[in-house]
Amino acid sequence: MAQAVADSPIPEQSGTNYINAQKGILSWLLTVDHKRIGLMYLASTIIAFALGGFFALMLRLELLTPKRTIMDAATYNQAFTLHGAVMVFLFIIPAVPGAIGNFVLPIMLGAKDVAFPKLNLLSLYLYWTGALFTLSSLVTGGLDTGWTFYVPYSATTGGAVVKVTLGVFILGFSSILTGLNFIVTVHKLRAPGVSWFRLPLLVWALYATSVVQILATPVLGITLVLLMMERVLHIGIFDPALGGDPVLFQHFFWFYSHPAVYIMILPGMGIISEIISVHAKRRIFGYKAIAFSSMAIALIGFLVWGHHMFVAGQSHMAATIFSFLTFLVAIPSGVKVFNWLLTLWRGSIKYTTPMLFALSFMFLFTIGGLTGLFCGMLSVDMHIHDTYFVVAHFHYVMMGGTVIAFVGGLHHWWPKMTGKMYGEKLGALSCALVFIGFNATFFTQFILGSRGMPRRYYNYLDQFQPLHQFSTVGSWVIGLGFIVMAYNLLASLTSGARAPANPWGGKSLEWQTASPPITENFEVTPKVTHGPYDFSPEHQ
Repeated sequence: MAQAVADSPIPEQSGTNYINAQKGILSWLLTVDHKRIGLMYLASTIIAFALGGFFALMLRLELLTPKRTIMDAATYNQAFTLHGAVMVFLFIIPAVPGAIGNFVLPIMLGAKDVAFPKLNLLSLYLYWTGALFTLSSLVTGGLDTGWTFYVPYSATTGGAVVKVTLGVFILGFSSILTGLNFIVTVHKLRAPGVSWFRLPLLVWALYATSVVQILATPVLGITLVLLMMERVLHIGIFDPALGGDPVLFQHFFWFYSHPAVYIMILPGMGIISEIISVHAKRRIFGYKAIAFSSMAIALIGFLVWGHHMFVAGQSHMAATIFSFLTFLVAIPSGVKVFNWLLTLWRGSIKYTTPMLFALSFMFLFTIGGLTGLFCGMLSVDMHIHDTYFVVAHFHYVMMGGTVIAFVGGLHHWWPKMTGKMYGEKLGALSCALVFIGFNATFFTQFILGSRGMPRRYYNYLDQFQPLHQFSTVGSWVIGLGFIVMAYNLLASLTSGARAPANPWGGKSLEWQTASPPITENFEVTPKVTHGPYDFSPEHQ
């Protein structure tokens, strides 16, 4: 069998690895090892996900009845604001690049670390600092503006607006540093034989994501600084009472936040490409098409922000152009789904836990993408704008896409990260619970939205109660699925079987190291002799 590392066979697990090479809390807090930093990002973002999920469950419980259930209207507003802010800024945006990307990208390139290890550690500390500022709103007056901070309300309301926006501003620097590190690492630290078209597709996806992070995040940072200046110094920028323009805020915010959707989903798409190829034992179909589609999504994503503003009073010509571009950006996403399906065709599919999550992703993300076309149609969007239809569409893309891909990738690389195997039966059960609960929760909301149920409302008409109750019960099933998943993974750390170096039979470089890897990743610099998806007969 030809190996990606031509000089030596795959090493077996040794006694010393990146986890136990150094001991003590300071060895972790001061580390520059990309793998340890990735694990700390993983723990941090999972805590953020648990917190955001708690707020989501509280929201759904409140909506179990048309009137007050467990909280008043002001608390409800704060809960959905923190749910959105925590999930978007503390989990979905940093999770895949910070945790999985930090861990596997250098190994996939055959490198010992990222290009700027100390900068990598700084990005983690900036993430923690931004998270502390953002979560400080829980004890300093709360925040009820929604995660978008729309003016004029966010410029005039009380609460911790300045602290939270400062926290998000700091989080932006963390994203920029991570993106810069990944781009330089891909350009400069590839091992001999790793040409551009021998890069794993996850690397292409992270590279495209990094470009968006570097170019788009400063726009959000400047926008939030202007909002803070308006609140503190009363300078008229966005607040019409001070001579400002609130629509200008929407332009600035969505110029970042729609590319941010692709910061969230592109790494997830890269993970799915890895999982499908490895667990179907098939060379990826249309490698170059998938690689270039990642770059196309990143670039076109900068041009579609105006579809969030079809009802904001923009010209008919601008609305028509943004509608066309919305349809256009769907094409490279469709290319990926088409190529994934053809990769599965006649593949030797193993229904492992990662593959089950990948199949779930393809189903859920396709629904999310197709319903996005409804939101891009001018006539239809006038009816469904600011309804639960948009909530359902967004969650099918973000949770059905990014979160499902993240947990699929977590299961895929868990043996490599920890050196332990989890229980496949519990893994399959957790996937089934999350999949069933997710569809029960959010497909119902398409119906609610099409019937006119506005999003964010605290009270609602009695006619909507059966669908809201069904959606709430679905959220409990999702929560149970994640509890089973957490138990399965954590239990594997103490009672799981020892993981071999290459449990799935993958071809990319991370599977040519021990599980878990040594601090330097490889004993010698690898020399790559074939592509990461070469499952042709001569390499079986």
